[in-house]
Amino acid sequence: MDAIDRQILSLLTENARRPVADIAQRVGLSPAPVTRRIDRLERDGVIEGYTTVVSRSRDGAGIEAFVEIRLLGSIETSEVWADLEAMPEVVQMLTIAGDPDALIRVRVDNVDHLARVVNQMRKTGKLIGTKTLIVLDELRPDRS
Repeated sequence: MDAIDRQILSLLTENARRPVADIAQRVGLSPAPVTRRIDRLERDGVIEGYTTVVSRSRDGAGIEAFVEIRLLGSIETSEVWADLEAMPEVVQMLTIAGDPDALIRVRVDNVDHLARVVNQMRKTGKLIGTKTLIVLDELRPDRS
């Protein structure tokens, strides 16, 4: 990857639907080489995909929360993920250094729904503790 590839990635991160002609103008190339570069970045796995960012305040999703989890003994995070990915409320699992072992991002309808989801996580028998953090506001939307 060179500086132009990084510029292209930055522009696509801001807006994945940005026209190639606009990107080309901003990086000082014609559209054809920009298209080839984007294709190569996708093929090489640098660009893993494109996504739609939905406004939480307008989609009726209710509550977003992060559940900190601490794993039991020698349990691997992949074992926990195998249980959690089947739950429709679970959006993402982030393994982190330190305490806790991972953060689970969830979207639920209301607080009662959140309680049921957290209890379901606990029932896997693979956790020694959880801590739930409810998102109050999102000042910078996730553009990943």
